[in-house]
Amino acid sequence: MEFIRSYHLSASNSYSPTFKFTCQRFDKCRLTLPGVIICANRKLRPDEFVWRRDQSTQNVDFPPKLPKKKKKPFPIPFKEIKQAAKVDRKLASKGIEKPLEPPKNGLLVPDLVPVAYEVFDAWKLLIKGLSQLLHVIPIYGCSECSEVHVAQTGHCILDCEGRTSSTRHSSHAWVTGSVNDILVPIESYHLFDPFGRRIKHDTRFEYDRIPAVVELCIQAGVDIPEYPSRRRTNPIRMVGRRVLDRGGHLEEPEPFNFVESSSIIDFDTYRACERFPRPPLSDVPKIAQETINAYQIVRKGVRKLMKKYTVKACGYCSEVHVGPWGHNAKLCGSFKHQWRDGKHGWQDATIDEVLPPNYVWHVRDTNGPPITAALRRYYGKAPAVVEVCVQAGARIPDEYKPMMRLDIVIPDSDEAGMIA
Repeated sequence: MEFIRSYHLSASNSYSPTFKFTCQRFDKCRLTLPGVIICANRKLRPDEFVWRRDQSTQNVDFPPKLPKKKKKPFPIPFKEIKQAAKVDRKLASKGIEKPLEPPKNGLLVPDLVPVAYEVFDAWKLLIKGLSQLLHVIPIYGCSECSEVHVAQTGHCILDCEGRTSSTRHSSHAWVTGSVNDILVPIESYHLFDPFGRRIKHDTRFEYDRIPAVVELCIQAGVDIPEYPSRRRTNPIRMVGRRVLDRGGHLEEPEPFNFVESSSIIDFDTYRACERFPRPPLSDVPKIAQETINAYQIVRKGVRKLMKKYTVKACGYCSEVHVGPWGHNAKLCGSFKHQWRDGKHGWQDATIDEVLPPNYVWHVRDTNGPPITAALRRYYGKAPAVVEVCVQAGARIPDEYKPMMRLDIVIPDSDEAGMIA
């Protein structure tokens, strides 16, 4: 609701300012701050300005945890999926080829090749920065569940969901964490030809597993000698789901000798802390800022690549496959996998499935007491990478401030019961 009212202050100057007030608007689970705009019907002098307050959102809810005994929701509405399939069947019944554009026809998108290289370089810088920061910033992971905490000690919130949590009264069994606790390892099969033969259950060991982000960059144009990829010059032709022409047959190159190569470890998180030494304390804030910038570049670039290149994710487990079709390996052991004979339920992937943010509790005072369950509604959360970099001295990105709940004053344990 807006109210506009004019006041005539001076007849000699013909000055009639107009005041425009905007009331507060309360949405569900969020608060939008009011904006106040002061306008006048005369021209402003060069030394004058109009004060404007931007609208901002604060204290958003945490992302909900999806139930394990239920299929993930489709990122694209199922009605649109059925309509697209209906159009494909109609064209296939008439024998008309499906109109395909790059990269759906096997060709590269020239505008996305620099983006792929930028994401690949930022990914290596992200792994290097986290490996150096973990020598300074302690992290802990639960040995029984996937909970991670970035602080001097583990938190005291009783929410462990491990197999033996009942014997520990849902308390976590904290152990020293690693890079894999910060960057959740999501791997995918590397394919020389994504439009070639599909991976079967018996042939799954013939293909290498690499990070899904790296495989997406390879298919988008990044050339890595250890993991070659076919670059087509002639597009493929399809009628419905049947491929008419794959652009000719090309033999896959011989397996690369990984013993003589050391560049592949730069984009792998395995034992990354052992490859990089402890940095000087004076360089820690700079490394933290470079790391959080690299993380934002990776997320932004991956989101841009996924708008063009197809990435599939299982609707029941965390398996991800980069390519036009999912593989046929029977490795799914999640909800009702017996009904599917262990096959994955492929659907379009989201950015959080390819690069999980892995939210952790935000700790404001690293030297203070550990966070407790009685005050958990006053604490905020942030992605684990952001929390590590912020504790190391990096600036907090604006997009993560609402979830970190920085404007909420955390009361003492004795005062929490007196707050409504």
